[in-house]
Amino acid sequence: MADDAFLPLVFLDVDGPVLPFTRDLAGLSASLGLRLAALPGRLVWATAWEDGANAEIAPRIGLPELPVVIWPEPAPHHEREDTWFGLHWKTRALVAWAQGRDFVWIDDELTDADREWVARVHPGRALLHHVAADRGLADEDFAALDEWLRGSR
Repeated sequence: MADDAFLPLVFLDVDGPVLPFTRDLAGLSASLGLRLAALPGRLVWATAWEDGANAEIAPRIGLPELPVVIWPEPAPHHEREDTWFGLHWKTRALVAWAQGRDFVWIDDELTDADREWVARVHPGRALLHHVAADRGLADEDFAALDEWLRGSR
């Protein structure tokens, strides 16, 4: 396997993409974890669950403990800017966390405003991949993610 330091980051939201709103925790399956682990990137929890994703989600889908984005308190001027641009509350923090590395962000709340802002300020490649919250990650999502991740090498 390639050195993790050179793999693109794969930021994972829980509610919606991993845990669709139509399921509960008992409905999670190890096959989802296998598919996520097979993506050619470094998985990182990017969710309001924070460390709870490692405690509650990872064991249910067969993933090891993953790095977790801990959300910083936004600066007041950034909050005003983010509201003005219509950015998701995670956008600025994920770009900072990536530190210029290529990344995929899998979330159910992404907008064109997030994509445009990331394209303008992030020096690396980025794919902001929207997943329908009622269905979660599906075959077509994994195909698109795998293709982008393999193309970023």
